[in-house]
Order: sequence, then structure tokens, then C-alpha cells
Amino acid sequence: MTKPLNVSFLGLGVMGGAIARHIGQAGHKLTIFNRTPARAVKWQEANPGLAARVAKSPAEAAEGADVVLTCVGNDDDLADVVLGPTGLFSAIRKGATFIDHTTVSARIARQIQVEARDLQVNCVDAPVTGGQAGAENGTLTVMCGGRDEAIEAARPVMEAYTKRIVHVGKAGAGQTTKMVNQIAFSGILATLSEALRFAEAAHLDLDKVYQAISGGASQSWQMDNRWQTMCEDSFDFGFAIDWMRKDMGLALEEGRSLGVSLPVAALIDQFYAEVQAMGGGRQDTSALVRRLPRKGK
Repeated sequence: MTKPLNVSFLGLGVMGGAIARHIGQAGHKLTIFNRTPARAVKWQEANPGLAARVAKSPAEAAEGADVVLTCVGNDDDLADVVLGPTGLFSAIRKGATFIDHTTVSARIARQIQVEARDLQVNCVDAPVTGGQAGAENGTLTVMCGGRDEAIEAARPVMEAYTKRIVHVGKAGAGQTTKMVNQIAFSGILATLSEALRFAEAAHLDLDKVYQAISGGASQSWQMDNRWQTMCEDSFDFGFAIDWMRKDMGLALEEGRSLGVSLPVAALIDQFYAEVQAMGGGRQDTSALVRRLPRKGK
């Protein structure tokens, strides 16, 4: 690996906790922070060999760090930990690198880039795709917005938990690329759900249907990884519908600002709202199939 760095990670949820673990295992000196302190303690207990220091505030976490990363909930959460009175930008040093893995609006990503420029801090908006499994296995794909030199400064740390790092454009471009990803795969899941229910109504052998169609034009990651679990009504893993609705809201808002019509995405967002109303907000996005009753049920 490259020279060990002083790295601080803020936000130890399902994704962030796994990413932080990979960073520590890569040999970097790790400081962690979580707004719910008990989660940081739990993370330490689950990773006793990493000797991570727990900071009491985002500012304390940023002090002396070469690289600071965040993976929190939404725009307000990110603004608080980065720009708030005890936010990390109040203490981050000149020349350090800031990487944000939260999926947020392009607007706040660009705002933070401006603040970072004034502080002479490298800044990368870097949402990820690959889900919980990708975070656990260290195989995430990162879509990065920012200057060339910022991406290169971030790369040595990001390589610890990724299989692909793509510099997609200037500030905010990482976030808008993530919106493209969410629009695309939500559409795939919507039609996959309808295809599955159609096959069931036609009394087809679902395993043989998968064998027949998964090697052709309809093949997708969602089909390969979710067809069987959707058949089994198993939805307790992966990316939750509550978070998907947040992301779809960001995409629809950005679409409006760009003057782009997204009628299919808007419709699927309402389909997800139906599943939320059924109590499925914490289930995987493939639970979209639940809104389509099986024939005779």
C-alpha cells in the first residue's frame, strides 16, 4: 500500500462502518466519529484490532487529518457535520483532502466544494454504488466530482474499499451521476417486478424462465441478484426503499432544475411510496414487487 495516512471517518452506518473498516485494515491511522456515540463504541468493539480513536465532534475528528471522509444521511446531516459550528471544516488543515460518500443534492456538493476551495482543501463529492455487499467486500464503485488533483489525492484511501474509481466531472458531477444510476436501476426493478408476476400468472417454472432469459437482452445485475430472492419474498438485505425514495426525490428535483422530464422515474417513485405505505420502507428496493399481488391473492 501507499504511505499510511491519518484518516478520519464520520458516519458509521451500514455503508460507512464497512468502509471505515477497510480503511483501517489497509494500515491507515484511523479516527472515527458518529453523531450517535454508542454506534462508534459498538464499531470499536466489533473491530478491536484496528485501534481507532473516537472523536467527540466533527471538528476534533478533522484536526491533524490528512484525509477526512463522511457518509451520513442527507443534505442537512452533511451540512451539520461539515459546515456547522463544530463541523469538520472549522478544524481541517490546509492541504488536507475531504471525501464525501453521502448521496446528497448536487447543490450542496457544489457549495461544499466552494467552501473547500477557500480553505485550500482538496474536495471530492463521491457517492458510491454496489450496496451493502459492495461495502462489506470492498468492491464499491465510486463516481467522483471535483478537480483532477483532488481525485488523485483521494485515490490512495479510496482504493482500500473500491473496485472502480471514475472521475466523472467537476464539482457536483458525482452526485448527478449517482442520480443517473438510481433512475436507471429503479426502472429495471419496476419491469423485473412485472415480468416476475406475469411469469407466475402464466404458471411458468420461474427457475427455467431465469435460465432462458438471463443470458439475453433482458439480463441485468438486478435479474442475476434479485430474481430468486423476489420469487422467495426475501427483501431483508441491501439498499432500503426509504433511502431510495430520498435518492429519487433528489433526482426529480435536479431534473426540474435542468428542465428535464422524468415521467417514468416519477411514476416509479410513487410505486415505492405504495410499498412504504405497506410497511416496506426498510426492505430492499426489490420489494417493489410487493405492490403487484400474486394472481388469486
